[in-house]
Amino acid sequence: MDDQLLREAQAIGPELEELFASIHREPELGNQEEKTAALIRRRLTMLGWEVVPMVGTGTLGLLRGGRPGPTVGIRADIDALPIVEETDLPYASRVPGVMHACGHDFHTAALLGAAELLVRRRESLTGNVKLFFQPDEEGDGGARRMIAAGCMEAPHVDAVFCCHVESGIPTGTVSVRSGPICAASNPFSITLHGRGSHGAKPHLGTDVIVAGAQIVSALQTIASRRTSPTEPVVVSVGTFHSGTAGNILAETAELTGILRTMGGEARERVKEDFRSIVSGIASAMGVEAEIQIFESYPGCRNDKAMTDLLRRAAGEILGAEQVWELPEPSMGTDDFGYFSDAAPGCYYYVGVGNEEKGFTSPNHNPHFAADPAALPLAAAVHVRTVLDFLGGDGV
Repeated sequence: MDDQLLREAQAIGPELEELFASIHREPELGNQEEKTAALIRRRLTMLGWEVVPMVGTGTLGLLRGGRPGPTVGIRADIDALPIVEETDLPYASRVPGVMHACGHDFHTAALLGAAELLVRRRESLTGNVKLFFQPDEEGDGGARRMIAAGCMEAPHVDAVFCCHVESGIPTGTVSVRSGPICAASNPFSITLHGRGSHGAKPHLGTDVIVAGAQIVSALQTIASRRTSPTEPVVVSVGTFHSGTAGNILAETAELTGILRTMGGEARERVKEDFRSIVSGIASAMGVEAEIQIFESYPGCRNDKAMTDLLRRAAGEILGAEQVWELPEPSMGTDDFGYFSDAAPGCYYYVGVGNEEKGFTSPNHNPHFAADPAALPLAAAVHVRTVLDFLGGDGV
């Protein structure tokens, strides 16, 4: 166990909780994180990091070690969600309709804590550390834009890590797996064009709502009948808008949703099946279909060597028995996959659940809250991971 690092992290725990509460009170949606970015940049500058603003509200922090060596990166996302907070926390959101319901405030505060602990070890570092404070994970994928802007070069990043809060596991634990851990995603939209008519004379029109209903049902067969039961695929239709009155057959219908797979061949096959089902039903029902499938997050696949390193590092901080094996990948998505496609990486979950304190609600829920007691633990795991990758004690 790395008792010294853990004690240092616990000592700055109150400071991290204050940072966390400050960010939580002032949540900002993707690409609007001006206050959050300013806080991050002030903090890093005060600590002595090189600070590089990127892609608007993104920030790169660079710490050059005392001796030459490889470079390791850690990502934290910084954006909030359009959710009305329904917690009774003393630091609840002050911004109407916006909430940190996915723990990005926790990620940011924990990484700023790691930044403070790493500065103390600068001279003993054999290599460099980059911190990526990334905007808009929930939206258009700030990770891809930061990479395109050069965050993985000068110096080149050799490995990259990222944690995500999880209220389903208790504070003091970490959960991880090698291989696929998050799904690839493809949002879609369908616009159906038919012929309107009076509801009393449906034979004179072509009913886009009936066609759309058939499509919604049939799309579920992609997972249930066109995919092996052991292969994870999720097809979700999230919106269906059509019509203006109950006695009129509408002329158009719009449906949107998302396809989730583990990437690779399955991703391409599911897109083909989707197009085939939608166009086939539309043709059979006498309506026209405009189909759009958008390329989005590539999914996260953990490198085995980096995952093994993370397990050891987390075990040094939390104890080996507190590092849990994630039994299966999540069908959630995260744009960290762009980072782990660019360098060997590991994406893992940090427990923030605490039944006694009431921290039990899932992410993207108006009652979600992360246990602040996990902040110094996450910061210490970040630092121990960096030290183990760079091959030095850093004490």
